Amino acid sequence: MGEMHIETERKFLTVNDSFKAEAVSSHRIAQGYIAHDGGNTVRVRILDGTGILTIKGPCFNGMSRAEWEKEISLEDAEALLKLCHGGIIDKIRYIVPAGKRFFEIDEFRGENEGLVMAEIELGSEDEAFERPAWLGEEVTGNRQYYNSYLSKHPFKTWDS
Repeated sequence: MGEMHIETERKFLTVNDSFKAEAVSSHRIAQGYIAHDGGNTVRVRILDGTGILTIKGPCFNGMSRAEWEKEISLEDAEALLKLCHGGIIDKIRYIVPAGKRFFEIDEFRGENEGLVMAEIELGSEDEAFERPAWLGEEVTGNRQYYNSYLSKHPFKTWDS
């Protein structure tokens, strides 16, 4: 069975790559979007060789949204990636502890190379959290930084 929950996330850019020295693990991720409509997304991901299907609802306020996730076979995930609209997002995710929480920091490859984004999942929207020195500008709620946007408008195509 898949699991439904509300996730509350904040997204940030990074000012340098010193977070790599603090990472406790890293994972290779390839993902794409089968559907993206009215704020709903259907995402397929391969995480270190494991297939995952995720359905996300629209954001309530730029920070919180419903999410349903289920593990699928690698073969199914590879087949579904071929159905995706836009490009495939390729990234390395670093897991970095900060206080009682963890940051997931995505270093993008391919068409999105040069973009590094840190995300933290919180228990509530007003929860205080540790802000490491490498943490930069907050981009929570900025759709340009959503992976679903990046799959259609890669970072390398943005005007700097």
